[in-house]
Amino acid sequence: MSPRISLVTGAGAGIGAAVARRLADRGDRVVVADRDGDAAARIAAELDGLGLTADVAVEGAGDDLVARTVSHHGRLDVVVTSAGIERTGPAATLPTGTVRDSLAVNVLGSFDVAAAAARRFQAQGDGGRVVLVGSVNSLRALPGQAAYATSKGAVLMLTRALAVDWAADGITVNMVAPGVTDTAMSAGSLGDPERRAALLSRVPMGRPARPEDIADAVAFLSGPEAGYITGIALPVDGGWSAAG
Repeated sequence: MSPRISLVTGAGAGIGAAVARRLADRGDRVVVADRDGDAAARIAAELDGLGLTADVAVEGAGDDLVARTVSHHGRLDVVVTSAGIERTGPAATLPTGTVRDSLAVNVLGSFDVAAAAARRFQAQGDGGRVVLVGSVNSLRALPGQAAYATSKGAVLMLTRALAVDWAADGITVNMVAPGVTDTAMSAGSLGDPERRAALLSRVPMGRPARPEDIADAVAFLSGPEAGYITGIALPVDGGWSAAG
């Protein structure tokens, strides 16, 4: 059986890099895409994969990524949209541009890449796997998270809508919802003792997630064992969403 071809966006660091490594470990040929082309190249070299530079906020980036993947590998089987940004601030003084930027990357970028992948899956005729990376903030709001939570909440509904649209084509679409995760994006919060304590007080397991914890969930949802699972949000949050 030929290895699956997997495209992971935002894979130059953090959760995306962990996902790329996990999928490579199970035998996938991984295409590493990131706005930071040098970071993408480093991770790709580590995995003997293909590294691509891409800004998913640019319209048409999805078609370009899928075309380059198929040109190199001949097909596509899995896409994981891990590219994302987190912008915070009090809602009353939050610039509209900050919200717009969050939507452009987190929502429109996810849609653009997923839709381009779905068109390829439909052309191939044998289904495919799409995993979107949302957040615990897709499910719960926190102060100062108007831009981020709005965008990640939209990713949740996007997951459901795409799952319904593409189910008849054998394409599954699911979302992982990471909680507090130990990455560079969260270093400002987790590196401050008071903010770290406040965040982890909400986590019944008492620790932040490792990027590998999220990657394991992505590997399941993008694998053969999850063939009859579509349209779900899978919290990987140490119990945060269960505790309310």
